[in-house]
Amino acid sequence: MSSATLARVEAHVFRAPIEEPIRTSFGTMTERVAVFVHAEDSDGARGWGEIWSNFPTASAEHRALLFADIVAPRVLGRSLDDPMALWAEIDRSLHVLRLQSGDAGALSAAAAGLDLAIHDLRARKRGLPLWRALGGSDDSPVPVYASGLNPGRAALETVERARASGYRAFKIKVGFGEETDLGSLRPVASKLGDDERLMVDANQGWDLAAACRMAPRLAEFGLGWIEEPLPADRPWAEWVQVAAAAPAPLAGGENIRGAGLFQQAIDSGLLGILQPDAAKWGGHSGCLPVAKAALAAGRTYCPHFLGGGIGLMHSLHLLAAVRGPGLLEVDANPNPLREGVLGGLLDVTEGCVSLPGGQGLGLEPDLKPLANFRSLHIERRA
Repeated sequence: MSSATLARVEAHVFRAPIEEPIRTSFGTMTERVAVFVHAEDSDGARGWGEIWSNFPTASAEHRALLFADIVAPRVLGRSLDDPMALWAEIDRSLHVLRLQSGDAGALSAAAAGLDLAIHDLRARKRGLPLWRALGGSDDSPVPVYASGLNPGRAALETVERARASGYRAFKIKVGFGEETDLGSLRPVASKLGDDERLMVDANQGWDLAAACRMAPRLAEFGLGWIEEPLPADRPWAEWVQVAAAAPAPLAGGENIRGAGLFQQAIDSGLLGILQPDAAKWGGHSGCLPVAKAALAAGRTYCPHFLGGGIGLMHSLHLLAAVRGPGLLEVDANPNPLREGVLGGLLDVTEGCVSLPGGQGLGLEPDLKPLANFRSLHIERRA
């Protein structure tokens, strides 16, 4: 393979209206956004990535501009022979800007999106599916779960739709008060099949007192995990108390940034399920080592992702490369920026999706059907 350099990048921002808002304990999404990024090297090879911008949606254009004007200039004209070393260099170079701007999350996500695109590009040039280029060897179907389920009566309706679509595991949002949370879970739990699983996500919505009060109340549901019962930056001493009160393993990681912090989370033993988001921090270069370390320590790796179709495909390939007992998170809510990109590529059968064929992501995104949703397009060249 020739030693090619990064010649061109693009960022595409899309905004799509939705009929049913998506509720979380930290806010409500009234539209779906996505920032898709495209990289091309000096040989003409191409790859695609996605920058996390799920909420607040106002961040989408800002992150695309950070990608184009802050992150890309550090890489344009550089060799792509060693994506992991390149990402580590970018990450180090952004350290002072994270401190100066207070924009650590947005800068990390912009760098992550570029890393994803570069790994896709490299896999395509090698003639390999991305999961194999990342070190995977198992091409069996990948288990999935339906995520983003709104609280209240809608939870049961969404679970029934997801079940009819082939899902066998479901995650419901909690953190809306005891009455609402238990009212969401009981109808769903009462109808679960023997081969089905149920999880909950508090989205950092409880403080220590609320988490220790609510966790025991969830024992009746036989949960697979309790996700983010506390804000990600709370001291480990608080997580110890919640873990002692919880009837199920704790999950988290989507709001952790940095290999050192992930290793602390793994070493603590308090998170049974590690959930880094490759479009939010690290890309494949950062998250692949975290996933391997989690499995080596006896934890479960489940990639976090709620966004457009390109980021979801990257999460699929990363989980397929690492495997273990983890499941792929798939947003159960309608999203034109996912379905419009994927079509029927990730149809669920008996709780699993098949790996796509072809090179790289196994997907060449056609953005033309999304043209009416585009709010910004930026291009930068070496």
